[in-house]
Amino acid sequence: MIRVNTSKFPLPKHNAKCFALCVEQDATFEGSLMTMEQAFVPGLQRFMADANFIGSSGQKLVVPALTDKGILYCILVGLGTKKNGFFAIETYRRAVGTIVKEVAQVKSDTLALQLPDSKLFSVTDDYLAEQTVTIADMAYYHFDEFITDPKRKWLHDLVVTLVLDGHNEDAINKGSYEGVVIARGVNFTRHWVDMPPDHATPLDLAEKAKEIAQSHGFSITIFNEQEVNQMGMGGLSAVSRGSERDCHLVILEYKTKKPHAPTLGIVGKGITFDSGGLSIKPADSMETMKDDMSGAAAVLGALDALGSLQPEINIVAVLPLAENLPSGKAIKPGDIVTFYNGKTAEILNTDAEGRLILADALAYAVKHYTLDALVDLATLTGACSIALGHFYTALLSQHDELVKKIELASKLSGDRVWRLPLDDDFKPAIRSEYADIKNIGSKKYSAGTITAAFFLQNFVGDVPWAHLDIAGTAFDVPDISYYRSGATGVGVRLLVELAMNWK
Repeated sequence: MIRVNTSKFPLPKHNAKCFALCVEQDATFEGSLMTMEQAFVPGLQRFMADANFIGSSGQKLVVPALTDKGILYCILVGLGTKKNGFFAIETYRRAVGTIVKEVAQVKSDTLALQLPDSKLFSVTDDYLAEQTVTIADMAYYHFDEFITDPKRKWLHDLVVTLVLDGHNEDAINKGSYEGVVIARGVNFTRHWVDMPPDHATPLDLAEKAKEIAQSHGFSITIFNEQEVNQMGMGGLSAVSRGSERDCHLVILEYKTKKPHAPTLGIVGKGITFDSGGLSIKPADSMETMKDDMSGAAAVLGALDALGSLQPEINIVAVLPLAENLPSGKAIKPGDIVTFYNGKTAEILNTDAEGRLILADALAYAVKHYTLDALVDLATLTGACSIALGHFYTALLSQHDELVKKIELASKLSGDRVWRLPLDDDFKPAIRSEYADIKNIGSKKYSAGTITAAFFLQNFVGDVPWAHLDIAGTAFDVPDISYYRSGATGVGVRLLVELAMNWK
């Protein structure tokens, strides 16, 4: 993790091993660049020319300098050119990620980062600081819990000094605090998704939810498998039947002090390992299936952050947790299950299990709470990765006002979404001849991500609802500097911004 300081002293005045600047494309050699040359790197302008460093988007230059304090590093990262008069904030996020990765590469534990002018991005100082700190902490994340070689472990925190140049210090400190809190939630989520599945069982996640609830004063209810069965949650219990580990249903409640506040329901898919059940996956498709609880982990990470940030909205989170394994007790293709709201579904493929556990969780949320909106997050369909790849989460909803809120949260947070059509033309795809619905869509309709959303729609009643399919964005996203291989923590930043900016 990182620790953040702020300073009004010029960049070279700090006791750091790494000094970093973001550089506009084709910028004149003056200001901070000239100060760096005079203080540390004689001939920096020549280094830039020899390396053909012009400050294009994502371009980087690391120049070592021998001083009386030892070897220091000057890190330059390009911002590219402005569009419509401003730099893109995502370009800056990736620049910060690149800087932190270079700091880690030279094994430094100190960084002095010159904050750019927030007006260059058409944002406020507190927002710029929040994004800077969030991304820096995300970029520094490293899952090494099971590595025994000390040379491969992250053994120290990174101390980041944000060097201010005309910024509002109070706003920077406020944003920095929020960034630390949000990054803590993101990296919590990444940690639990990266954990091996024998260390992140349904019971483990339920216990972790209890810890989060206790630390923030949330109300929490945990139902075990026997209680899930007694309540008639046929989807959650059916998926869990093949495993020796019990399923759990976890409900957390955050209540704001603001009177008459709206209530947002959030549901996160928590399949702690997905073999596909009897419709078993190929071996190589199982290698990353510890990530199938990314939705539930993201909800927990977001709630951990929101418990500190205190949004003026009530939140109810419902987490269905189970393993999907084959055994003599496992659910079979052709079985019919009855859900919490009384609807029935024919099971044609046991690898389409996420929608079964979400169905009971959604039905529980709308029955027991008066919700102004309901959002679910799930690594639900491989079709989503085919449609959108790894850079956009699929957003599906028939409620335009809720979509606007989510799209704004996406823009603010950097967790990007792309709306797919949820037109009623696709609804007949899940009609069953033997039950109310079936758990995979008819092949003639294709569009597996959309037909899966229509399955879930049967369990939300009249509540404004949106479905976020994070199958492509939760794990192994390439070419984004603030991610590593493994979990991304997608959804945490989005949910935090959604709750904090709810109007």
